[in-house]
Amino acid sequence: MSSLLLSRLSRLCLRKPPKLGVKYLCGARFLSETSICRIVRADHWQYSSRDESVGKLVIHNVNASDSEDDEVLEKMVPMELMTGSGTIGASHGWVATFKESIVCLQDDLNPRASNSDPKRISLPRPQTLPHCQTQLVTNVAMSSSSPEDDDCIVAVKFVGPQLSLCRPAEKSKKWVNIRIEDPGFFNSRVMYSKRDKMFSMLDCVGTHIGYWDLEKHRSRNLGSFSYYYEEFVQSQLQQLSQCYRTEHLVEAPTGETFIVKWYSDLLWGSEGNFGNPRWQRFMVFKIRYDQICTAVSTKDIGDLCIFLSTKGEPFSVKASLYGLNPNYIYYVGHFNFGKVNIRDNVWVGGHGFSPAPYFIPPQSS
Repeated sequence: MSSLLLSRLSRLCLRKPPKLGVKYLCGARFLSETSICRIVRADHWQYSSRDESVGKLVIHNVNASDSEDDEVLEKMVPMELMTGSGTIGASHGWVATFKESIVCLQDDLNPRASNSDPKRISLPRPQTLPHCQTQLVTNVAMSSSSPEDDDCIVAVKFVGPQLSLCRPAEKSKKWVNIRIEDPGFFNSRVMYSKRDKMFSMLDCVGTHIGYWDLEKHRSRNLGSFSYYYEEFVQSQLQQLSQCYRTEHLVEAPTGETFIVKWYSDLLWGSEGNFGNPRWQRFMVFKIRYDQICTAVSTKDIGDLCIFLSTKGEPFSVKASLYGLNPNYIYYVGHFNFGKVNIRDNVWVGGHGFSPAPYFIPPQSS
């Protein structure tokens, strides 16, 4: 299997995924799975035997009532993970740190992980491609739930043209570096599609999806897709055009693919500088693959809910399996968090700094 990563692509192009024909084991929730939680903070406690400043992990279960308090766990985590530069991304409950150009995968923020013996998997220093940089990271994604799986591949998207892939379970760990020629993907976030068995990215405009095929070592250019704003009038779109916007590609357990546009107001600071972004609206589009690719706005995603975070890989679950509100988006940013009913865009949440803006997805015990 390691030979799958020995080839290099000179270009990350565009490909239309196959039609939905994959079966999913999503009819029931495993009884041993934990609930989904949001990382709130860590309360400083002491210095550990590893000479780390540690604190008690504080989480909030997303299926708790709005009036319930955050939960302070006995689990100790390094306080350095609770700084703005402490992590570069998260996937499947593992956070990634980046020190001295070394990527390290850690399960410290996973409430289910060992308190006394946290797992920390260091990866080699990525080689910087010509005219690229490997200091600023967009995000991190993994192809399976644990980097200890033999077939797990970790993807690190650097700001700019470079995408790097590594198989952590291999004895001779090495990076495969891909240069992305299309500048529309330079600031994109990478995610892994279980359905297509490929890493994918949405371009900055939101009209192209790039795929890296892990099996056939090839990609295809099938053009862009169009948006249909069936639920919005021109005045609403004009107002949203003044907001800060990020696009997120999300794959549902049913195999459907959604694009979520996250709009925020940028509040002005006291000295005329941009302040903290404040959530304004979500717009959800379902991608349809007919004779042409289209992204159609929708206010109904059925028995699904979507989880978005500023630095983590997005994911979706069946709401009824986890006691959650269907047709909702749960989100956490650096300065605000909450849940939003997609149908009427009603927000329930709060404001405050989130040092580790991540959701921990369901974990098997």
